[in-house]
Amino acid sequence: MLNGIPLPKDTVRPPETVLVNITPQETRVAVLEENNICELHIERNSGHGLVGNIYLGVVRRVLPGMQSAFIDIGLERAAFLHIVDVLEQRRNPDETQRIEHMLFEGQSVLVQVIKDPINTKGARLSTQISLAGRFLVHLPQEDHIGISQRIEDEEERNILRRRLAGLLPEHGTGQGYIIRTSAENASDAELSADIGYLTKVWENIRHQAKTRPPETLLYQDLPLSLRVLRDMFSDNTREILVDSKENHQRIQEFAELYVPGAAGKIRLFQGERPLFESHNVEQEINRALQPRVNLNFGSYLIIEATEAMTTIDVNTGGFVGTRNFDETIFRTNLEACHTIARELRLRNLGGIIIIDFIDMAHDTHREAVLQELAKALSFDRTRVTLNGFTSLGLVELTRKRTRENLSHILCEPCPSCQGRGRLKTPQTVCYEIQREIVREARRYDAKEFRILAAPNVIDLFLDEESQSLAMLIDFIGKPISLAVETAYTQEQYDIVLM
Repeated sequence: MLNGIPLPKDTVRPPETVLVNITPQETRVAVLEENNICELHIERNSGHGLVGNIYLGVVRRVLPGMQSAFIDIGLERAAFLHIVDVLEQRRNPDETQRIEHMLFEGQSVLVQVIKDPINTKGARLSTQISLAGRFLVHLPQEDHIGISQRIEDEEERNILRRRLAGLLPEHGTGQGYIIRTSAENASDAELSADIGYLTKVWENIRHQAKTRPPETLLYQDLPLSLRVLRDMFSDNTREILVDSKENHQRIQEFAELYVPGAAGKIRLFQGERPLFESHNVEQEINRALQPRVNLNFGSYLIIEATEAMTTIDVNTGGFVGTRNFDETIFRTNLEACHTIARELRLRNLGGIIIIDFIDMAHDTHREAVLQELAKALSFDRTRVTLNGFTSLGLVELTRKRTRENLSHILCEPCPSCQGRGRLKTPQTVCYEIQREIVREARRYDAKEFRILAAPNVIDLFLDEESQSLAMLIDFIGKPISLAVETAYTQEQYDIVLM
């Protein structure tokens, strides 16, 4: 959903091909639009994402100053619950309500994960439970019917609301539902089946909450291979290719039971080359881990993701264009819009995102680029808010962050630079070593000092810095020997007192 910038009315989502790659270690799902990968979902089979999981948690700390609480749900880190995600506050927003009046330490509370743990942050929780089905989202603690905002036609919204109300038992608490976009073409029988399924799930959760001990997982969402059908399948889905015979049968059976429209589009992939390799996905994944993204004709993007925000810089590079300079800039920025939207989805970048387009002299060009970006972002399944150009000429937008980005899933910080992306030069390390030897010589009366360091640092001592090493030996009046440690990184060294 986009706020602030109006979307073109004629936006049509391109046909999608969904690739499901399943191994004993992990499940990977790639979504292709016009043969270009635009989404990648990865679930390690040792334990998939926590979003949607329901736990019987225990309140460990209540923080009145932050209007938050830490809830123990049996994970390595305590999870986080803010007052805005407490059911009573969501029902009746009131600034005078205090979390310390709602929760107390040691209290058992039914909670659902709404954000996975990210970096050092624990999972984020809500006490408002929601259970997703094929066509409906059940809100068992509510009594109203909501409609997906993607269904824009007001008459269609009213028809769906009346249809669902007619299928529900007597209206009252426990009859809360949100009608998903996929329900537009659902029959009454399909909606009734969804209601029955979700009602049984909730009854089972309530029973377990009464009989199971605290810090227990009560409900876990479907595995990724089946969530594909529930959450991603639509009329735009051209086909779903699965490369596992066993799981193809399982997915087919699930589709026939819950998503009949998808059953005829599920295919077992039996190509000679691996599924992802045959569709060039492996190569695209490797590119998505790089900061530079090449555009056509020599222009490129630089994408840098940090804890606070993501910055995207658009550069013309070697693109000189065929007309005037303003037209070259305009064409580069227009092309960048679609690539940026695709990279945000592929890398799953969330939070604050700042885009530095190449400066445009004409307001009409700026407006056209903004509208093109809005159009490209409209295909995103994740909520996006586009705020337009700032006073500094930068485009600001936010994208909801519910799980770790692609880089965090597939990579870890470099052990040499500790994630800085930079290494101290050998010369810098040489000077650090010399300063430390001076400090140690004043503290200890050693007979000799031995330097253990990486090969390129030792080579520098023997070559360009040999004179400074000789001066240091004269200054401290003690011999200094050198030893190469091939296992050491460029910044790593030890000084041994002999």
